[in-house]
Formats: sequence, structure tokens, C-alpha cells
Amino acid sequence: MRDEDHLWYYDIENGTVTQGKTPSSMSRMGPYPDRDSAEKALEIAAERNKEADRADEEWNR
Repeated sequence: MRDEDHLWYYDIENGTVTQGKTPSSMSRMGPYPDRDSAEKALEIAAERNKEADRADEEWNR
């Protein structure tokens, strides 16, 4: 098994979490190191977006 086969992904189309790459890469978020992180993919992305927005605001001052 390749290393990437142990990683987890979140499918935004149907809200499922899978381990290993799947053919539907256009709707896949990840990789994540574990199932719990993949299940929180949307929360993680939202927090990263907030952090990036804060950094942009600081840059533009």
C-alpha cells in the first residue's frame, strides 16, 4: 500500500469520508492524516479562510 492510501479525504458532493484516493478528485478535499480531520474538512477550510482574510487585512494596512 502506498503512503497516500493511508490518508483520508472528504467528498464535498455527498459529504462522505474515504481513505485513499478515489476517482472523483474534483469534489475531494484533502488529504487529511486521519478520519476525524477529514470529517471536519469544511470547518478546517473555514478557519483557514478566516486566517487568510486576517493576514490580508494586516497586509493592506
